[in-house]
Amino acid sequence: MSDPKILLYYAFAPVADPEAARLWQRELCESLGLRGRIIISKHGINGTVGGEIDACKQYLKRTREYGPFRGIDVKWSDGTGFVDAKPTMLRGVDRSAPWKQIADFPKLSVKVRDELVAFGIPEETKVDASGVVGGGKHLSPERVNKLVAERGDDVVFLDGRNAWEAEIGKFKGAIVPDVTTTHDFIAQIESGAFDDIKGKPIVTYCTGGIRCEILSAAMVARGFEEVYQIDGGIVRYGEQFGNGGLWEGSLAVFDGRETMDFEPGAKVLGTCVVCGSATSSLANCADGSCRARLVACASHEAAHCQEHAAARV
Repeated sequence: MSDPKILLYYAFAPVADPEAARLWQRELCESLGLRGRIIISKHGINGTVGGEIDACKQYLKRTREYGPFRGIDVKWSDGTGFVDAKPTMLRGVDRSAPWKQIADFPKLSVKVRDELVAFGIPEETKVDASGVVGGGKHLSPERVNKLVAERGDDVVFLDGRNAWEAEIGKFKGAIVPDVTTTHDFIAQIESGAFDDIKGKPIVTYCTGGIRCEILSAAMVARGFEEVYQIDGGIVRYGEQFGNGGLWEGSLAVFDGRETMDFEPGAKVLGTCVVCGSATSSLANCADGSCRARLVACASHEAAHCQEHAAARV
């Protein structure tokens, strides 16, 4: 069996019957032994799945055969390994044969949602066959560097992720909104917190690009004059420039790997919430009812977030 691969992808295009697309995607993934998370809405598809490389290729080929998803944007990365699967849970496979599934995802989840990313503006977001209507201009990684070279400190990088993700990696000098969920962005933008940069060139960025598709459109609609987004997000930029560009640190990812570096020797930006040591490791709050994510070194993976740490005193 070849090494496991992970696909990170999205496509914005009108989907007439999201529930039918959900059933088809679930059956396709199960038949190929893929696991991960997929969200489908009337606006398109957003997913991260992983498995054996030939299965990933087959999945991508079949998904692109569906008209709205023909232009799906995909980033490939390496998984960490395989685990034994339960053949009785798989459809369309030889259940008497051994079956392996990728270790980076605990299960397969395919759901229909109002939004591909939960900004809380499903009716405001408009898509057509070309993607999101009214979004920021796409810049390739090379064009991002060129923009900065031409316009220097006038260029503003705006992090389109949750604040905890930026603690271990971000673009140099970036503005990091104080948000814990994607839903918080619109309120911050409308509060006037960023009015001083409305006339500047703003480069929005996020992990794979999907959050900025919606965020940049929301910013344009609220009076920001020159808004860009990195084509393919941090992943595509890091693949191009590694540790030698404008990105610093590690990237938070939403699978069993937790974080990834684009090449060895990445700068360590994070500090452990318990001991203050330098680390790029992330952990969940040790309180089982809390969904907070925090930076914690290997010795303090069972740490509590600030709120629950205070409650224990």
